[in-house]
Amino acid sequence: MYHKINSSTLKGLEAVPVSVETDISDGLPVMDMVGYLAGEVKEARERVRTALKNSGFSIPIKRITVNISPAAIRKQGTAFDLPIALSIMVCMGLVEAKSLEGSCVMGELSLDGSIKGVTGVLPRVISARECGLKTCYVPAENVNEAAVVEGVKVIGVSSLLQALSHLKGESVIPPVQRDIKKLLANPGRGNIPDFSELAGQPLLKRALEVAASGMHNILIVGPPGAGKTMAAKRLPGILPPLTPDECMELTKIYSIAGMLPEEGIITSRPFVSPHHSCTPQSLAGGGSIPRPGAISLSHRGVLFLDELPEFSKDSLEILRQPLEDKKVNIARAAASYTFPADFLLAAAMNPCRCGYYPDRNRCRCTHAEVRSYMSRISGPLLDRMDICVTADEPGFDTLTNPEKGESSASIMERVEKAHEIQLKRFSNEGITCNSQMNPSQIMKYCILGQRENAMLRNAFKKLSLSARACHRVLRVARTLADLSDSPKIKEQHLTEALSFKLPDAGYFDMG
Repeated sequence: MYHKINSSTLKGLEAVPVSVETDISDGLPVMDMVGYLAGEVKEARERVRTALKNSGFSIPIKRITVNISPAAIRKQGTAFDLPIALSIMVCMGLVEAKSLEGSCVMGELSLDGSIKGVTGVLPRVISARECGLKTCYVPAENVNEAAVVEGVKVIGVSSLLQALSHLKGESVIPPVQRDIKKLLANPGRGNIPDFSELAGQPLLKRALEVAASGMHNILIVGPPGAGKTMAAKRLPGILPPLTPDECMELTKIYSIAGMLPEEGIITSRPFVSPHHSCTPQSLAGGGSIPRPGAISLSHRGVLFLDELPEFSKDSLEILRQPLEDKKVNIARAAASYTFPADFLLAAAMNPCRCGYYPDRNRCRCTHAEVRSYMSRISGPLLDRMDICVTADEPGFDTLTNPEKGESSASIMERVEKAHEIQLKRFSNEGITCNSQMNPSQIMKYCILGQRENAMLRNAFKKLSLSARACHRVLRVARTLADLSDSPKIKEQHLTEALSFKLPDAGYFDMG
């Protein structure tokens, strides 16, 4: 007897539909599995056989052939266990074939017959919907993740016996559906620290507000204990809420990485802070089965690199292409994979190894040592930082002042208004914020008056700005104009943008 069940395999961020075909015929008692399978898929033979036995079913002593087609696509992961088991049960006459028509099945089997969760369920369910399938059978622990997809009936099963009972109509499992808009209405920002707890630092707060308003990359330089990390951790709290499309996109990434929270969906912008000892591969992603790295996990959120000069040169240089292209391309012999990487890069660093330059009362580093420390950040990477700001140590009176500063909610109101202006401006451009403008869009939306043009020309010559640096100054100036609700870029916006672009001469120019 022959039967076919729909399933899917992962390729990067997308799921590719596949068919699990089973044939039971007379012959030597053997179970063959074919279809360009990875090792963990071939091991399903023993998991399925034992799970069926421990669930009270005996596999017939016949020749069983399982083919996962198309054979040209490499099949990886453990999600094929459940469709293989169910297709065998259909061939054994335990389940009617029509009960699985129009369905997609996924899940890993434990030896006792229970069904374990798998990664990448969300893209698999989305793929099933696009193929016109109406029902998806998923592991019970993945049901919250799958249920956010509209137009598909999601059934969560916890064991083979439960799945069999449902398919036979004996104990029907109700489908689960979740409204993503309601989930986003309460994004759970309670665990993000508030800006009101940050003492002093008006310039740093202003720089972070501008960075959040236009999604500009920011570099914070200052001595230890000045509040660089403390301020950066509060940055996600002033970013605008995720849209439903962004939420689905992020959840797909975390689903494939196997890092979804218990609620099964990402409702707030991520904040990813890898240790400086991380490898380039952990940042960009990869592996024999390519998975998203820290760069893609921070998509639509913040990638924070603390102690920036302590990262290896290879790790820092790998950031340059994603910062420009907003994606990571991973090439392997079998296939190429692309992961999204549209993130706000926030970095913090000390001005020298001891951290106190240029305060010669505390700093004992020589000029050569300071220059060597700062040279770990390449010019091209520094050129990609839209905003550079100095964090000064707050005084005693500032630290002990009982009055709290401005809250994150108050700052976020201004940030959201600036984002609304940008969304309206770029509604037909295919971008959403000022930092994404290309040269032609800069020429269109960053028109300068005669005085502003003369100011920028003077700065370009005197400060030896590169073309990229000049464009980034204009992008930041456009964001500053949006924050002040000005349709035109004025002198004060250009002046502030230039001050943010140029690092303190005491740090980067020691003559």
